[in-house]
Amino acid sequence: MQIDLHLHSNYSDGYLTPTELAQFIATQKIKIAALTDHHSINGIAEFSNICQKLGIKTITGVEIYCRLDQKSFNILWYNFDNTSQEMRELLHDSQVCRYKLMKATLLKLQEYGFEIKIEKVLSKYKNYIPLNHITGDILSIKHNVELVKKENNLKKVHQNDVIVKYLRNPKIGKLHNHHIELRQILELRKKIGGQLIICHPAKHPHSHIVNKELWENLKQSGIDGAETLSPHHSYSAIIQIQRLAQELNFIETGGSDFHCFENKNHLINSSLQYFKIDSDCLRKIKTVIG
Repeated sequence: MQIDLHLHSNYSDGYLTPTELAQFIATQKIKIAALTDHHSINGIAEFSNICQKLGIKTITGVEIYCRLDQKSFNILWYNFDNTSQEMRELLHDSQVCRYKLMKATLLKLQEYGFEIKIEKVLSKYKNYIPLNHITGDILSIKHNVELVKKENNLKKVHQNDVIVKYLRNPKIGKLHNHHIELRQILELRKKIGGQLIICHPAKHPHSHIVNKELWENLKQSGIDGAETLSPHHSYSAIIQIQRLAQELNFIETGGSDFHCFENKNHLINSSLQYFKIDSDCLRKIKTVIG
């Protein structure tokens, strides 16, 4: 059975509405799915409603920037009570912090020479402030495109050029994510339930997250599993994650981390064109999908 437990809509940094996303995954023959927007659960009701009409079972989900003992990583949280007011308050507080961090960074870019109507830009986003959308807003101004071209000797500017060279440049205006302490999440999980899964642990080369000592610590703290199947992972990373998951009796999950369709001129414009997740390949997955 094909599943996808890692999807993003325009309630965070995806580009499709929850309805459009549900309609798209139906064409991919996915039978169980989870909308896992960053620090937002406001798209879940719409997504679940459309999926139900399309014959797709849904799991409640969210992706959260997390921290434990100065180590930062992402987690996916499944099957929690999404009517919880405490959950909404936790996520709202993190959204407010991200808003402040983003505003401070945009002010630095403005001082650097970028043309940005900061309040107008930020007011477009009522939930999570998405870095990729903000970058798109910056590049919608011709002056900003020319500035980046000139400074970096580029003929064409891509979003990643702005993110790497400016938004994540400590000399200009490095944007930091707002991380929620794992202990806060674990305390809330006692009340609203669910499973906590380490998210795409091998996404970045030489990641400190795929580490047995750290995973043992995370398991002892209350983490339930790891995302094994991800288009961000190499085959060797998948093998390593499987081995650790088996040693620690972790749940294994999988997801496409779909955000949008890429350039229409590319032959591959979505990982779902070549990347499929079979539930039979994931140990203890029924703990999550039922």
